[in-house]
Amino acid sequence: MIPIKLVGAVAKSAARPGASPAPQEGISGAAGAALKYLQPGALNLTALPPLSLYIHFPWCVKKCPYCDFNSHEVRGDLPEAEYLAALRLDLEMALPLIWGRKIHTIFIGGGTPSLMSAAGLDRLMSDVRTLLPLEPDCEITMEANPGTFEAEKFKSYRASGINRLSIGIQSFNGRHLQALGRIHDDNEARRAVDIAHANFDNFNLDLMYALPTQTLAEAQQDLETALSFAPPHLSLYHLTLEPNTLFAKYPPVLPDDDASADIADMVAARAAQAGYGRYEVSAYAQPGRQAKHNRNYWEFGDYLGIGAGAHSKISFPHRVLRQARYKQPRAYMDAVLAGVPVQEERELAREEMGFEFMLNTLRLTQGFSPNLFAERTGLALNAIEQPLNAAEAKGLLYRDHQVIRPTERGLCFLNDLQQMFLED
Repeated sequence: MIPIKLVGAVAKSAARPGASPAPQEGISGAAGAALKYLQPGALNLTALPPLSLYIHFPWCVKKCPYCDFNSHEVRGDLPEAEYLAALRLDLEMALPLIWGRKIHTIFIGGGTPSLMSAAGLDRLMSDVRTLLPLEPDCEITMEANPGTFEAEKFKSYRASGINRLSIGIQSFNGRHLQALGRIHDDNEARRAVDIAHANFDNFNLDLMYALPTQTLAEAQQDLETALSFAPPHLSLYHLTLEPNTLFAKYPPVLPDDDASADIADMVAARAAQAGYGRYEVSAYAQPGRQAKHNRNYWEFGDYLGIGAGAHSKISFPHRVLRQARYKQPRAYMDAVLAGVPVQEERELAREEMGFEFMLNTLRLTQGFSPNLFAERTGLALNAIEQPLNAAEAKGLLYRDHQVIRPTERGLCFLNDLQQMFLED
């Protein structure tokens, strides 16, 4: 899973500056780096949220025209051993920020992590276990693309500790896969799911809809094919044209708004009919199979991100810290060796916390407990009373003493709902 992106116009919030506390005089190195964040600050968190680990593998075989993630086409030999060494060193340097906290979930995303050799993945997991305490039931997910599936390698991945796959199918239609620039065809897509079934009892299928020239019947056929494999989890994404992608520069012909809405309605209805509960805007799961890692993001949990371009959100009793690593793989590896893998770091301002929390939790179809707001932000709920009232008045939000959640209308106009919590 790639770190949470701001939706639409709400991205402007990310530009707000924040000040980190000054380091303690006379204390240097890892101890000083951690201690400075434990000083009094603007917040008062009653408890620290669950902590996840995100590991970014930045290379892929071919950059897809719709992709705005930090991925880079492999040119020449893949510097796997050098990158794995950098990941370990990066993690070692980050440990003081999370001393004493257990890891609830791990997600290895990309790029295409399944380009990693079986030995390389085993080395990575060994390093993680050596350095971090994992919860006994830790969910460990790896992203994989069908064009890289080899049966023996995936057996090794499972033996190394991966217990969940997220497979980037996108479509089972060969023509649409070509339009999306995917390196696999429809037969390889089906073979990938078969291999996943043979080795994993927990996996997710990623599908996209409203594709170039896609009809309602074709979208339904894609979904029916996915359902025939009975995956525990489905991620069903509406194709959007993201800035700084090839599709943004050369837009394909997409279904119009009415046709896209018909496809979206069909997707939601058919998934529900097949027994998949929609628990997030684009996430559907069989009972008991929700993605724990992604859910931690949406509930404003913490995550340490290591690897090129990885983002972190780490809470302390009196502040919340955000970090971003260097994006280019070579720049990242050089920065790690220099002892400075973090390119950007800032403390979230008190007035940002309400929006940051709502940006994530409003994606959850069943909403959240009002108590969670105070627990994760250190603020009283009345800090966002005005936008809550306004959203409720517009029919975008439902709330009572037990839950705050978006209405069906709110989910349809999620950007508008999120922006209501963005202070000018």
